[in-house]
Amino acid sequence: MTGIAAGMSTCGKVPFISTFAMFAAGRSFEQVRNAIGYPHLNVKIGATHAGISVGEDGATHQCNEDIALMRVIPGMVVINPSDDVEAKAAVKAAYEHNGPVYMRFGRLAVPVINDRPDYKFELGKGVVLKEGEDMTIFATGLCVVEALLAAEKLAADGIDAEVINIHTIKPLDNELVIASAKKTGKVFTVEEHSIIGGLGAAVSEVLCENCPTKVTRIGVNDVFGESGPAVELLHKYGLDAEGIYNKIKETM
Repeated sequence: MTGIAAGMSTCGKVPFISTFAMFAAGRSFEQVRNAIGYPHLNVKIGATHAGISVGEDGATHQCNEDIALMRVIPGMVVINPSDDVEAKAAVKAAYEHNGPVYMRFGRLAVPVINDRPDYKFELGKGVVLKEGEDMTIFATGLCVVEALLAAEKLAADGIDAEVINIHTIKPLDNELVIASAKKTGKVFTVEEHSIIGGLGAAVSEVLCENCPTKVTRIGVNDVFGESGPAVELLHKYGLDAEGIYNKIKETM
């Protein structure tokens, strides 16, 4: 599939390929790297069923490494939308972008948070969903809505959290990341992905070089997933609103 898409793109087509993230990023990594990334071909990868919310399929199919794998390929754009509105916008933006794009989609249904008239999707631009002064939460994918709910719980405790949706992890919105870190002085990242190589790593790299700030990464902590209902897994791994709130309170 990956090789055929690469060939089609050399004939003027804009091929989209799709399968589980574990296969799109994991099993075919070498093909994506050498057949799409190296010649910088105009292929779009729609990877579904990413993260531990795949649920009962278990650790073998719960890909918590795909953002790291795709982010390291030179020239690869990496998008992780937060709801169906953003997913549709991401597909359109991917089509309009000339070059390889990796789009990460989950399996679990999530609330719609971007159905507002002023919503605008731009590659490489984060979205400030809630302004705050005490600390910043950078979130991506299905964790964005959970971060918003956690911010409500924090507000009840007198903690004013800024919540930013990072739908494009590469290229990262460096300007926004640095500005928010300078403003609040405390940063948390939340992702349904390993804390190694994903959003937390990308944010840490930017801040380490430009604005040294304490960063706490909330995600899958260097472990494999397991079989179980998606909502229960998110709770067990601390990726729901309660888990995010507890981690932030503990750290603060």
